[in-house]
Amino acid sequence: MRRRLLASTMFGSLALTAAVAPGPAAAQTSAAATAPAEASEVVVTGSRIHREATDTAAPIDVITSQDLSDRGFVTAGQALNDITSMTPAQPLSTGPGNNSGTGQTFPNLFNLGAGRTLTLVDGHRFVSSATPVTDSASGSGSGVDTNLIPVGLIDHVDVVQAGGAAVYGSDAIAGVVNYVLKQNFQGAEIDAQSGISSRGDYPQNSLRITAGKNFLDDKGNIALDVEWSKSDPLGTDARPISALSRSTSGTTQILNSRFYEFNTSGVIFTIPAPVPICGGANCFLRAGGVPQQFSPDGASVVNFNPGRNPTTGGTALIPPFATGGDGFPLKDLAGLVSGVERYSVNLLSHYDLTDHMKLSGSLLFGTTRGDDPVGSQGFSQTILNPASSGAGPIVFNRTNPFLTPSEIATLSAAQPSFGAGAPLFLSKQFTDLLPSQDFITTTDSWRALIALDGDFNRFDRDFYYSFSYSYGQVDSKQQGWNVNNAKFANAINATKNASGQIVCGINAVTVVDPSCAPINPFGINTVSAGARAYVSVPVGYSYLNQQDDFLATLGGDIVSVPAGKVKFSAAYEHRVESQAFNPAAANLEGLVDTGTPTPATSGRYYTNEYSGELLVPILGEGFNLPGAKTVELSGQYRFVDNSIAGTEDVWGLGLRWEVVNGFTLRASSSRNFRAPTLYQLFAPSSTSLAGGILDPCDSRQINAGINPAVRAQNCLALFTANPLYGTGSAGTAPVGASAAARLAGFQDTAYNFSTAAVTSGGNASLQNEVSDTTTYGFVFQPDWVPGHLTVTADYIRVNLTNGLTGFTATNFSQSCFDTPGANGPTCNFFSRDSVGNIATAVNTTFNAASLKYEGETLDANYRFPLAWLIRADQEGHVELGLEATHNETLKETIQGVSTEMVDTVGLTGVPEPRWAVRGDVKYIRGPLRLTYQAYYLPSALAVPGANALNNANPIIDSNLRHDISASYDFGRIQVRAGVNNITDEMPSYPTLSYGDIIGRQYFVGVTARY
Repeated sequence: MRRRLLASTMFGSLALTAAVAPGPAAAQTSAAATAPAEASEVVVTGSRIHREATDTAAPIDVITSQDLSDRGFVTAGQALNDITSMTPAQPLSTGPGNNSGTGQTFPNLFNLGAGRTLTLVDGHRFVSSATPVTDSASGSGSGVDTNLIPVGLIDHVDVVQAGGAAVYGSDAIAGVVNYVLKQNFQGAEIDAQSGISSRGDYPQNSLRITAGKNFLDDKGNIALDVEWSKSDPLGTDARPISALSRSTSGTTQILNSRFYEFNTSGVIFTIPAPVPICGGANCFLRAGGVPQQFSPDGASVVNFNPGRNPTTGGTALIPPFATGGDGFPLKDLAGLVSGVERYSVNLLSHYDLTDHMKLSGSLLFGTTRGDDPVGSQGFSQTILNPASSGAGPIVFNRTNPFLTPSEIATLSAAQPSFGAGAPLFLSKQFTDLLPSQDFITTTDSWRALIALDGDFNRFDRDFYYSFSYSYGQVDSKQQGWNVNNAKFANAINATKNASGQIVCGINAVTVVDPSCAPINPFGINTVSAGARAYVSVPVGYSYLNQQDDFLATLGGDIVSVPAGKVKFSAAYEHRVESQAFNPAAANLEGLVDTGTPTPATSGRYYTNEYSGELLVPILGEGFNLPGAKTVELSGQYRFVDNSIAGTEDVWGLGLRWEVVNGFTLRASSSRNFRAPTLYQLFAPSSTSLAGGILDPCDSRQINAGINPAVRAQNCLALFTANPLYGTGSAGTAPVGASAAARLAGFQDTAYNFSTAAVTSGGNASLQNEVSDTTTYGFVFQPDWVPGHLTVTADYIRVNLTNGLTGFTATNFSQSCFDTPGANGPTCNFFSRDSVGNIATAVNTTFNAASLKYEGETLDANYRFPLAWLIRADQEGHVELGLEATHNETLKETIQGVSTEMVDTVGLTGVPEPRWAVRGDVKYIRGPLRLTYQAYYLPSALAVPGANALNNANPIIDSNLRHDISASYDFGRIQVRAGVNNITDEMPSYPTLSYGDIIGRQYFVGVTARY
């Protein structure tokens, strides 16, 4: 690494020296005023063949730097979210209790998973910034966080929709995102922008400085871009929908959902765990028939209102939720939006060694800081968990020195055995035991690239070549706080020493641990600073990704034919990827959670890849036929030899047929692949308590799924074979009730709270997943239509097999019970406790799924003078734009069970609507630009298979939001302002992601050029 750093530093120093060397004076102009010279042949994204910048066989969407400026985007991810074929990526909680995440965002075309969209910068691979947290489920794979891309240097962004692995390698299944950076930036720009929501929160501020200069008679150029932007986190109370604390029980909607089993003051129970029905009394400690809790100051025992049964409205409660009362609000388990702060520094330089040889290089450093405001979710000791879990209720008796005499008297009167020395049980969520509930993810990324490009002529044919080497590194660290189990046990066992001081029990006679400070568990904010410091320990991990990539290409003309020149490109790529995972000391030693150590792991692979492309003109130039002005065929092939995943052959074929001037047909067919990531292969095995498991036998889920009849039949058979399932804490049915009665009232405690021991880890037996992709469509640019009209439309089909699929406890259990007989291999990856709750489960990756996507994309743009409509305006013109993606099917099949995800908001809050439509209207008159945009999502099902029999809100309403912005260029100063989501349209009820949760936002910005 030192050698790499030294080489990169030397290259940057030489470039800077050349930049400031004496030379001819040159006027300083902005990049916008200095358009690059037109090249007869360029590299078009999706191919490495130099060609005229005409249409390609595969559909491509383009975002320009002007688009970013018009909309006031300060990150590349905001612009990508505007593309209708891209599933929006935001650091957002998708539902109550779900974390808002790390702040990283990754492109995700057609909702096939972020790991199936390849990211490039200037046609080169970029080191992955995916972390263990972001690489879950289908994974972000080798994804690149959009926060790392330098907005000030973006010339345009090409989005190839579907395929690309034959040209670029692994991950290009759904498509490719290629950020094309400015190569000859001159002058200097300072850009600042500030925004805020109409509620006075969620400020978004950014500052950018970009400077560039040609040197040595314009043979070279150097550009430097420095950027900063920041957005603050939001809590769940910040928006009306998220503040509802909504959950469901079957078809019953619960608002103001609260865990009646615990709160932050401490609810008192007469039993250890878990909560049995106790004849409807729930085993609260009662005084005068009323449940009891500790007061907020911990100095007295007061009445506790457990809320009402959300289904019946009565007082007979079943876990975990009640409506209202004094229990812990579901909404307080997680934040709403993570805050994100980003910095980036980018240096680009190139120098023409000769007229036919260019040396270029770049240095990039970026850092992002994501703040999940409730990522740690506090520390809970509740009646929902047995003592063996380590998270059971706190046992206390009358000798606890933090109890006041009045409290002892009250408790003894309510439970005489307590006065005789028997214990009671405190069920509590600590919010004062940790220094902070924030989980901070900091990701430092840097990349150095050096390239030599040139061209030459041999045998009356033009050739070109390129050699490049890049080294990239991502160092990510996630850190929060947790409680050291052993120290908590010491501190919670308080007593008085001979001097009457309250001390830890281990220090009562002889001081064993002078750092131990006793914990007062009664009330809120009663934990001393000493106790907090004693039990709290940093947790998390650091994660290092490294990539070495060498790429050599040779291309040019093979032979001239009547229709033009046959062109080729050949390439060799050698890439080495390595990853190392290092848990924090507390995780490594197993001091927290379930006490299972999390080992450090590392992995490495290399790949040698050989590829070739061919472009063959069949008709064109002076050799054409009626109805076939131009016809060209293209082909690509790639052989991959991966040291872990083995070999793979992928290919692509393309056709462009210009029928008449202005109307072109295009089609492509390709075989693509994705190799398993090192994290998917070698993730360390770790066990922790987890919740959110959608047990298919839970009464709230049994009528859901793609095959509810099979699910119900399998669950009934399970409950028939296990006569205690559905009794005790799992439901209202008594022991001896029929299987049907027990099943009807069963609610798995792992559904809404972290009660299951879930083991996560890698799978070293993974193989490549492969896909067959087909596209066909047309480009319509008629010169006989006044103004300038462009219409493109394409059909896209992706069939993926052997899919790398992240399996969670929910996936395993539902896959098991949705399969006839419930005896498939996925049934072995979870177990149940004595009353039917899921007790243990596994999270890992499998080659287990097939995926089929079909849809169409439409992009239309029409530009015309406004004088056609308003004669008085002879200078302005109007641009009308329409972009739409029609998703016909997105079907995942596992173990023969298929789930259709189109027309649903999704189980995880990632929507897959039938349509996504964006309309734009722009007015341009000299330096003035006005922009209006509308974004529409139609109504959809809440989840696959949702109906009135299994879902409280089966239909999610349509969503339409509007944005406006304006800018004026005074020459050296450009100002802009805008309002996003003018009507303050919230996401369609009750979702948090089907629409814009931030609401109305204002922004103003200014760009100064020198």
